[in-house]
Amino acid sequence: MIVVTAPTGNIGSRVLAEVADGSRPVRAIVRDPAKLPVDLRERVEVHVGSHRDPEVLDRAFAGADTVFWLVPPDRRAASADEAYSGFARPAVEAIRTHGVRRVVSVSALGRGTASAERAGHVTATLAMDDLIAGTGVAFRALANPTFMDNRLRQAATIKEQGAFYDVLPPDYAVPLVCTRDIAAVASRLLLDPLWTGRDDVPVLGPEDLSPNQEAEIMSEVLGISVKYQQIPVSALGAQVRAAGHSEAMAQSMMDMATAKLNHLDEGVARTPQHAAETPTTFRQWCEEVLKPALNQA
Repeated sequence: MIVVTAPTGNIGSRVLAEVADGSRPVRAIVRDPAKLPVDLRERVEVHVGSHRDPEVLDRAFAGADTVFWLVPPDRRAASADEAYSGFARPAVEAIRTHGVRRVVSVSALGRGTASAERAGHVTATLAMDDLIAGTGVAFRALANPTFMDNRLRQAATIKEQGAFYDVLPPDYAVPLVCTRDIAAVASRLLLDPLWTGRDDVPVLGPEDLSPNQEAEIMSEVLGISVKYQQIPVSALGAQVRAAGHSEAMAQSMMDMATAKLNHLDEGVARTPQHAAETPTTFRQWCEEVLKPALNQA
């Protein structure tokens, strides 16, 4: 039995669809079952509620051997540790109680780098990984860089202003990955009953790109002039506070951004295997995801 958490998000929805096509039974923990596609609701066992709720976890993890773990964002959390490890502690108890054998978790790049010591959301995510792995479960942490899909948050700005904004220097090239590739890697692990032990699985995408290179590709694909504008970390903090983040979570976002400026995502060298497992290029993503999104914005 495979349990999928956060099954209506960008990653979890794809994971649920892929593992539901396999031969193993699947459960989904979801707050609102109406958000699941009708065909999936008929093929998976649905447990209604939050995967922070011990009672929901007790029912969903009973008899399960494999779990896909993804923590939903909590902009109002009192701290990043509470948003990640605090959210996961009931699951840690359920893993122990029910003898879950394998967990695949959505995590972040940075483990082992100096920048990870104060990297906000990333530091908290890595601490949560340690908490889960401490149960003795076989554990795979999908170590992600920045998501291509984050650019969708600025779809209207790109369309209306011909610009997007971030904290990175214009010519600083970093790895980027799309959420559908992350889901594909997660699904392969969830459907494989043979792996053991603990490991990080870097999901790096096929190439490093700078914001200026992203802007050039966007311009070519979208048929409009798109420019990149670097903003200070303090401006990012102001933006997320205005969007409803607590002071602690805004500071965590700023700490993560500062860590990325200090080479947080450069600790793993890309190999041909990384590129093969996460093959979607930024150009392909722009053609298949960003361009349709702008047409609807």
